[in-house]
Amino acid sequence: MAGTEQPGAAGLHLEIDLASGVPPYEQIRSQVVAHVAAERLVVGDRLPTIRALAADLGLAAGTVARAYRELESAGITTTHRRAGTVVADGVAPTDVVARQAARTFVAAVREAGLDDDAIFALVRGELLRRHSG
Repeated sequence: MAGTEQPGAAGLHLEIDLASGVPPYEQIRSQVVAHVAAERLVVGDRLPTIRALAADLGLAAGTVARAYRELESAGITTTHRRAGTVVADGVAPTDVVARQAARTFVAAVREAGLDDDAIFALVRGELLRRHSG
């Protein structure tokens, strides 16, 4: 298990379990999300550079870059040329947890064979059931 702690990122500590069935980029992504949700990382905190984190974790830079792209596409981080990758403004910890739950749910039901219409119907049905009872 490789690990790193980055003092410049509010004591960011990440560990990668190469024996896990979870891809390393996903381990990085989910751990950063957990740090934001727990408010160990807050708006404006800078994440390590891709090269530095890859070296610290013993991973390819492309693996870390993929994790960072996933974080940025989810609105958790933003990347600026001079400032690097930072926790995005306007990201509330509850939003992070909700996004992660939604992503996990959608992945699970798609794997079970449901299409988008069926997923929407399932969620709509659950929301209506909760409001009526």
